[in-house]
Amino acid sequence: MSFESHITRLPHAFDPDLGDEACAAVPALSGDAAKLVRGAAGSSPYLKSLIHKEAAWLPEALNSPDAALAQLSADLVSGAPDQRPVALRAAKRKVALLTALADLAGAWTLEKVTGTLTDFADLASQLALEAAIGVEIKRGKLPGATEDDIATAGGMVSIAMGKMGAHELNYSSDIDLICLFDESRFDPADYHDARASFIRATRKMAAMLNDITGDGYVFRTDLRLRPDPAVTPVCIAMETAERYYESLGRTWERAAYIKARPSAGDLAAGQRFLDTLTPFVWRKHLDFAAIQDAHDMRLRIREHKGLGGSITLDDHNMKLGRGGIREIEFFTQTRQLIAGGRDPYLRDRHTVPALRKLASKGWVPEDVAEALSDHYRAHREVEHRIQMVGDAQTHRLPKNTDGWGRIAGLMGCDVAQIKADLQRRLTEVHEMTEGFFAPQAGTTETEIAHKFDPAMLERWQTYPALRSPRAVEIFNRVQPEILSRLALTARPDEALAALDGFLRGLPAGVQLFSLFEANPQLIDLLVDIVGTAPALAQHLSRNSGVFDAVIGGSFFTEWPGAQGLSEDLAARLAREQDYEVQLDAARRWAKEWQFRIGVHHLRGLNGAKEAGQQYADLADAVLVGLWQPVADQFAQKHGPMPGRGAMVLGMGSLGARRLNATSDLDLIVIYDADGVEASDGRRPLAARPYYARFTQALVTAISAPMAQGRLYEVDMRLRPSGTQGPVATSLASFKNYQREDAWTWEHLALTRARPVAGAPDLAEEVEAFRQEVLSIAKDTAVVRRDVQDMRARIAAAKAPEGPWDAKIGAGRLQDIELLSQTGALLAGSPRRAVSQGLQAGVAIGWLNAEDASDLAATYRLCWQVQLAAKLLSGQTVVPDQIGEGGRAFLLRETETEDMDVLQTRLQTACASAGDIITDALTRSSGGVGGKA
Repeated sequence: MSFESHITRLPHAFDPDLGDEACAAVPALSGDAAKLVRGAAGSSPYLKSLIHKEAAWLPEALNSPDAALAQLSADLVSGAPDQRPVALRAAKRKVALLTALADLAGAWTLEKVTGTLTDFADLASQLALEAAIGVEIKRGKLPGATEDDIATAGGMVSIAMGKMGAHELNYSSDIDLICLFDESRFDPADYHDARASFIRATRKMAAMLNDITGDGYVFRTDLRLRPDPAVTPVCIAMETAERYYESLGRTWERAAYIKARPSAGDLAAGQRFLDTLTPFVWRKHLDFAAIQDAHDMRLRIREHKGLGGSITLDDHNMKLGRGGIREIEFFTQTRQLIAGGRDPYLRDRHTVPALRKLASKGWVPEDVAEALSDHYRAHREVEHRIQMVGDAQTHRLPKNTDGWGRIAGLMGCDVAQIKADLQRRLTEVHEMTEGFFAPQAGTTETEIAHKFDPAMLERWQTYPALRSPRAVEIFNRVQPEILSRLALTARPDEALAALDGFLRGLPAGVQLFSLFEANPQLIDLLVDIVGTAPALAQHLSRNSGVFDAVIGGSFFTEWPGAQGLSEDLAARLAREQDYEVQLDAARRWAKEWQFRIGVHHLRGLNGAKEAGQQYADLADAVLVGLWQPVADQFAQKHGPMPGRGAMVLGMGSLGARRLNATSDLDLIVIYDADGVEASDGRRPLAARPYYARFTQALVTAISAPMAQGRLYEVDMRLRPSGTQGPVATSLASFKNYQREDAWTWEHLALTRARPVAGAPDLAEEVEAFRQEVLSIAKDTAVVRRDVQDMRARIAAAKAPEGPWDAKIGAGRLQDIELLSQTGALLAGSPRRAVSQGLQAGVAIGWLNAEDASDLAATYRLCWQVQLAAKLLSGQTVVPDQIGEGGRAFLLRETETEDMDVLQTRLQTACASAGDIITDALTRSSGGVGGKA
């Protein structure tokens, strides 16, 4: 299709005579193409001058703009380096003219316009750098470099910043470059010579692009975004830059690097440099502290440029003024800084795509993202037309009638229409973004009804979280809001004491207090937690980053299940290369999900049954997620697993998929060397010690305390021969032991066993064997006698911790689980849940349906009390110590009206369950069983 067929709009001539003169200079054009030239030249003196200069070239170029641009690039690349200053300026005229006409005609999208300008800037800076560095190399000034190094500039790179980095250059933009060199390519003795050579080359490159000659200029070039430009040379070593950003980098520099990309020279070295800055730009936690920095930055720019006050269109700055381009960019970049450290998907250099991504993850409302994207595109088009008039790097709207007439002419509409549209758009942008950058002031002290202990409030100022002036400043803004919400709780002083414990344990406060200021709804959550679950509050004070998950976009979505969790953890670990970092990342990830489960349970979004299953899903995902990193790390030294590999058999509550907030993991590791005697690695090991040491490595990965704490305590006493046996069990030994030597209690434990992680085929074989063992008929009398003995030993070993102990004691969790396992074992049932074991006992006539139903109901009540206790304090319930909020949570969870009634209900139910269990184990078998 021809260029003319893509024209969707046409400018009109502010000065028709000038438009006619331009048309006369290009007589080969007709139709809409001629109208385009007439309108452009009649409203823009700059475009008119370009049309006259390029009259011979223009008709063919308009016939196929893409082909014309490709030919321009090819001619530049093949041209002589010493002719590049002239050639680049001539090419810039052609690119500027063709881009402007395609833009004015609506034949190109905004992205195509800005992309074309940026592509030319990339090419121009590459060719200028090659010419400059080539001179240095040919003169022998760059140590060790040859002509083969010219294409990569001998290890130097220009990092494109701002709109060039984002591929969004405006029509008459300058280009912001940071020039660096890879000092690792040079011997220390050659460092200073190399540095001097690169500095000279940078200056020559900038002059080639920036200097105005009789042929014009290529791009105004700004090198001042480099670290500390007042004292550093125009090209610095990458290591020097890294040290600067690590120690002195500021928020505005972090924001600038969102759009940074290597644009010329050694692109690979440039990307490696940007990769090293990832921790500087993208923080691990949600970075709401960046909001105030961004707001302060905007205010300083406004004050410095005199851009405050209401929106008046005459002379209004479309870039830096209220409602302008910069407000949309700041809004987008600051949201990216907040969340991009946790979600690499949000790390997009381009403004409109970044807004879409932020909206897709819930960081920006969909309608706001759509509106700002539309305003951004419109603002950029107006900006381009302002600059097309005289090729000036300006963003200011006209101040007089003629100026507005020219802009209207380039836009193909009347002045009144433009002004009305601009006023609306600028106002809407300012209203959408200003609230985000200027958080509302909190409740004043005088509005707090309850009088809190002033000594405690004063003591807060001594805590580590409030040691910096900035933390104090932010906390002073949010403290009235926190206190006003504490005053509304059932027992404000009790809640304040819990909050005091939270603040006392908080190591730093700026990030968290900023998060509260930007998200006041989180204060409600904090008050709920500190007033209800002190253990959860204590965890929060040490891991306040878990609050990130609440506003991370997925906190209230459906539970992803074990598979979804495994995929999420795998993606998180894949972003880290270092093994220790992976282990810490797994801990941070798991704590976030544990926090979510606990908060959902605390707030009644799920019950004890769902929470127990979710804790088990999480443990599964951790075991699956860490299995391969541990295996890979171990294999680096000792080689891959010999034979068929290994698997993890989850036992106890993990196997039954019912954990609580503080559960440890009962595990057995089973391997099959399949006749392979030893591993094949740098330090080979025989099969048995290989799997024993691998198991130890896996347990360490899960249970070792690190910066983010530990994941789980691990208990391996359920393996064959208990603590006397090897930590890893061969498949053959496991099978032989279960067939020949296992005690009744070990077969009972097998009723809950479940493959969790490791080699799939081995896991399938272990599960098939488990079902085979359970299917073998048991001697009912022997099983019942053994279970009675076990029950007696358990009772003798540990007494209940008072009437609220839901786990230990007759008729409580452990007792009912034991009876359920007995039912499953006698029935040969492979089902693992307590209710399923009880029903298996009914199916063989050992239990009656009414007793099984009563036991299941008592188990549910005990589980509700147990899970609530573990969440509230990690210990057995003590009503006077769990606070009003804790008691309310426990009563809501058990659907009971008061604590005395609940205690009576629990004791009565457990006593009845204990009698049922005693009777089931001591009465005649009723025809059940038979000897194996």
